[in-house]
Amino acid sequence: MTHGMVSAPQPEAVEAGLDILQAGGNVVDAAVGAALVQTAVDPQMCGIAGFGSMHLYLADGDVHTCIDFHGRAPLATTPDMWEDLIVRECDDGFGFVLKGEVNEIGYQSMTTPLTIKAFDEALSRFGSRSLAEMLAPAIEYCEGGFPVRPGVHGFWTRGAEAGRIARIRGLTDDPATAKIYTKADGSIRGVGEMLRNPDMARTYRRIAEHGVEDFYSGEIGKQIDADMRANGGLITLEDLASCETETVDPLWTDYRGHRVATNQPPGGGLMIVLMLNILENFDLAAMGHNSADYIATVSEAMKIATVDKDARMGDPRFFDIPFAELMSKDYAKAMAERIKRGEKTSVPRMNPGGNDSKETTHICVADRSGNCVTMTHSLGSSSGTVTDGLGFMYNNCMMVFDPRPGHTGSLAPGKARFSALSPTIVFKGDKPFFLVGSPGGTTITMGNLQAILNVVDFNMTAQEAVMAPRFTATSDTIEVNNRIFRSTERALQARGYPTQRHAFSHMIPIVQGIRIVDGKLDGGSDPAGDGMAAQV
Repeated sequence: MTHGMVSAPQPEAVEAGLDILQAGGNVVDAAVGAALVQTAVDPQMCGIAGFGSMHLYLADGDVHTCIDFHGRAPLATTPDMWEDLIVRECDDGFGFVLKGEVNEIGYQSMTTPLTIKAFDEALSRFGSRSLAEMLAPAIEYCEGGFPVRPGVHGFWTRGAEAGRIARIRGLTDDPATAKIYTKADGSIRGVGEMLRNPDMARTYRRIAEHGVEDFYSGEIGKQIDADMRANGGLITLEDLASCETETVDPLWTDYRGHRVATNQPPGGGLMIVLMLNILENFDLAAMGHNSADYIATVSEAMKIATVDKDARMGDPRFFDIPFAELMSKDYAKAMAERIKRGEKTSVPRMNPGGNDSKETTHICVADRSGNCVTMTHSLGSSSGTVTDGLGFMYNNCMMVFDPRPGHTGSLAPGKARFSALSPTIVFKGDKPFFLVGSPGGTTITMGNLQAILNVVDFNMTAQEAVMAPRFTATSDTIEVNNRIFRSTERALQARGYPTQRHAFSHMIPIVQGIRIVDGKLDGGSDPAGDGMAAQV
C-alpha cells in the first residue's frame, strides 16, 4: 500500500485515488485514475476532450516537470473570423461575449482535445499502471451512475449572467447531449437523482481496448471528424492527429525562504511568480490577515499581474513573453514601491460587463515520501456538445480568445489561449511542503496565491488555508465573499476602492491543497465545492 493523501472537489474522485494508492499504485496512477472519475461525475467541469496542466514532483524518480495540455485553436481558425461579432469583453478580461454565442456553445467553440492524451502520457512515463486499468473506476460510474451532487446541479441551473448563456442550454440545445442529461419529460435531474452515461462507458472501454490513438486517429477520431463536418465544426481529423502535449520545466521563485515552483505559460504560473515577488516586499503578517491594509496591498499585486497578463503574457509559441523582466525581483520591487506610494493600478477593459465562466476541476495527490501531483483540468465552461454515441462533452475554450486581431490573445490556428491554471508546489528546503491548485477561471491564480500566503505568512494548515475568507481583483473592483467583514469593506471603499460583495460565504475558486510536514500529510478541500481531503 502507498501511504498518501488525495484532495479534490468530488468525494468519488478522492475515494478512487485512495483505492489506487491502497492497491499499490503511485501518485501518478492515483491522480490520473481520480481525474478520470472526475470526468464521469463532474462531466461539465472536465472531460477527456478538455485541457489542463499537470505538475509532478517525484522524489523517488528524481523527476520534477510539468505536462502542459492546453487545447489549441483548430487549423481552420482565422484571426478575424469573429471580429464583427464582438459585444463586450468580460470584466475579468478572460473572454468575450459574441453575437450568437458562437465562441461559447456549439461546434465552433472547441479547441483541440488533449486531456486523454496527457493522462496516457503521464501513466506511460511516470505511472505504474496502464490507462486501461485507470479507466476502470470511471467506467463503473458511467455505467452504474452517480447521485447528482449540489455542485453539479448548481452549475446546470445557473442563469444567464451579463450576456453569458444560461447553463441549462449546455444540456438541452444539442439533441445528443439532451439524450444523456435530460429525462423523458425534458427536465434535468435533481440533487440525489442518478445520472448514467452508458455511451461514455463504451467510449472508455474502446480506449481501454484499442489505446488512446483510437481517439486521435482511429475509429473514435473518425466519428469526431464526421460529426464536426456535418455540423460546421472547426476541428478535423488533421487537428486530432497533429495535436500534442508539451513537457516543460517549472518556473521558480523564492518567497520568504521557501522555493516556489509553478507552471509555464500558457498556464498562469507566471502570475503567481510576479505576485509573490511583489508581496515579498511587504510585512503581510504584521498587517493582519484580511485587514483593509492586507486586502488593498494584495489586490494591487493582483491587478498589476492582471494588467501584465493581458498585455505581456500569452502562448510562447506565438508571443515573445518578457520572462526576465516579469520574473525579476527588481521589477517586483518597483511595483511594490508604486503600491507603497498609494498608486492604484487600473485594469483596462473593452465595453466591460459580465464575468468569465469558472468551470474547471482540480486534483492533488501526495505520499509520505514527498512524491506529489497537482493537476488542474477543464472543459472551460463546456460546449454543450456531444457526438452522438460517444458520451463525452467537448470543451469550449475558443471562448477565451480575443476576437480582435493583433492582440496578445488573438485567434490564430494552432494557438493556445493564456489561462489561469497554475498548479503550484511550495518547497521548504529541497522537500515539497505545500501543493495547491484550483478551478475558477481568472480567479484561479488569486485563490492559489492566497492559499500560499495563508500557509507561509500565517502558518495555517492546509484546510485553514483553503477555507479562509477570500477576495479577488481581476478588474478595478475588489470582489469579496460574504465572510469578509463589512467594516473592512467600508475601509476599502473609504480609500477609493470599488467593491462587490458576493452572497456566498464560500465561493469559486474551489481551492485544494496538501501540506507535507515532517513526513505527515494534512489536506484541505474548499467548502465551496462538494469535495474532501482524505488519506490512507
